[in-house]
Amino acid sequence: MSDFPENSNKTRIESLGKRVDQRPPENDNSQPSELFTSTTVKTAVQELLKYGLLNAEKKPNLYRTTLTHTSAINQILEPLDLHVRLDEVRGLAFLVVAPQVFSNDEDEWTHPLVRRQRLTLEQSLLLALLRQQYIVFEQESGTDGGTPKVALDDLLPSLNLFLGETGSETRDQKRLRNLLERLKEHGVVSEINDKDEVTIRPIIVHLANPDTLVALLEHYRRLSTPRTTESDEAKHEP
Repeated sequence: MSDFPENSNKTRIESLGKRVDQRPPENDNSQPSELFTSTTVKTAVQELLKYGLLNAEKKPNLYRTTLTHTSAINQILEPLDLHVRLDEVRGLAFLVVAPQVFSNDEDEWTHPLVRRQRLTLEQSLLLALLRQQYIVFEQESGTDGGTPKVALDDLLPSLNLFLGETGSETRDQKRLRNLLERLKEHGVVSEINDKDEVTIRPIIVHLANPDTLVALLEHYRRLSTPRTTESDEAKHEP
C-alpha cells in the first residue's frame, strides 16, 4: 500500500498546470524582439520610399524618428542600395542612391527603383539661378528664416539675361512658367501662387553639384557678354 494519499498525484498535476498557465506566452508582443521593427520606423521608411524626403516642418514626428533611428533605417534600405542622408541644419531627411552603385563613373549608373531624370540646359540654368537666390536668402535671414519666395517678374529678367529674349513678353513668361513646372516635379519649387510667386524648397541645395551649377552660370555669362572682334575694333579706329 502506498504511503501517499490517492489524490496526491492529482494535486501535484493541478498545481503544475497552474504554474504553467501563469508563465508569459512565448510570443508576447510586449517583449521586444530582435526581428521586430517598430511601427514608427516602418512608417518613416515607407514615407521616404514614397516621397524621397521628409521635412521636419511638415512631418516633425517622422523626421524625429529618422533622426533617432538612422542606423536602423539604413539597415532596412541597404538591400535596396538606398541610403538616408540628413541635413539637420535645414531639417531634411532624404534618400540617395548608395555610393557602391556609382562604381567609378557617376554618369553611368542604373537603379531598378530610381528613375533617372536629366535636366535640360535651360532647366539647369533656372535651377542654378534659384539655388543662388536660396543661398543668398539663407545668408541674409539664416537657416531658420523660413523659405524664400520669388516673384516671376523678378526671376524673368535674370533668365532672359542668359537665354535671351524671345521677342514677345508673353512667350518669355510662358517659357519661364514651363521651366518652373518641370522643376516642380523635382520638388525644388512650389506651385505658382495667385501672386505669381514660387517658394524655393530647401532640397534645392542638395539636388545638383553646386560647382557644376556655378560653372554653368559662368558659361552662360560668357555667352551672353558681347565679344569685341577685330573688325569691330577697326570700325572704331580713327
